Amino acid sequence: MVNVPKTRRTFCKKCGKHQPHKVTQYKKGKDSLYAQGKRRYDRKQSGYGGQTKPIFRKKLHQNCIEPNLPPRAQQSP
Repeated sequence: MVNVPKTRRTFCKKCGKHQPHKVTQYKKGKDSLYAQGKRRYDRKQSGYGGQTKPIFRKKLHQNCIEPNLPPRAQQSP
């Protein structure tokens, strides 16, 4: 887990200037157990050989506090 500041001053396209942005961490939705990719991944993971695919690194969402826009930028911490 990476320590990330709760707010960050960065450029807002809507306001046209640097504003404080609320920083939140990306959260993934619930996986379907029977999706084709999941079935393939489970088959590939079984047995010897260790981790077969790269591990997903969490992304950050930034919301401008002033106009309260939807999440803007996504970047790695």
